[in-house]
Amino acid sequence: MIISMLDSGGEFLKHYAIEIKELDETIEGIKNGSNIMIISPPMSGKEAVLDNIMYHRATKNETALIIVTTNEPAFHILERFKKKELELSLSRIGMVDCISKNFDEVDFENAIIKTVNSPADLTSIGVRIGQFIDDFSKKGLKIQIHINSLSTILMYSNNQTVFRFLHNLTGRIKAAEALGIFVIGSGMHDKQTIATLKQFCDCLVEIKSENNINFIRIIGQFAKSTPWFEYEFNDMCSIISN
Repeated sequence: MIISMLDSGGEFLKHYAIEIKELDETIEGIKNGSNIMIISPPMSGKEAVLDNIMYHRATKNETALIIVTTNEPAFHILERFKKKELELSLSRIGMVDCISKNFDEVDFENAIIKTVNSPADLTSIGVRIGQFIDDFSKKGLKIQIHINSLSTILMYSNNQTVFRFLHNLTGRIKAAEALGIFVIGSGMHDKQTIATLKQFCDCLVEIKSENNINFIRIIGQFAKSTPWFEYEFNDMCSIISN
């Protein structure tokens, strides 16, 4: 079975969804205040899965997105939004850019994009996220926070510093009844590090590739688990039905 990411379809009693129809129908939505880890090997499409969630949520007027980018400048993500011709209000997007200050020719900051010195500057990242959470909460918006990626952050900081950062952030997400989504590469970290990171999350979205075929599933602590589903991408970085 090849699953579709084009339209999650249906409304669930819970506020949040993975935006993949078959997965969401199985888990019956994600409760408020949940934290999710997307874990997969390189080149298996985890960024496209994350983008799919962002694109679907960005079009919903009641949702605000907070995006922490450690691998590409924030304006690249905004350009992808424009290319997809998404009708969204920039007043519902907050971005923490951890990389643009590394490029001399890029020096900007505005109401949407806040820059920090590097992915190692976890104190500033946490402050920026907190400011966006406060602003969006005052507007009565549902908040979805994406961090891509924890692997990059772990390259810049020691494990204990990252664990403390996640402990504080995931607690803030629960208190705000928001949704946190954290991307990490499998095979890049030791088992103890992955095991500790999992403790901060309510469920995992696992992605794997076998014989050039991609599979995805959810393993839940507080959400239901799903079987493996086969998927593939078209040129819009979506999963298409067979």
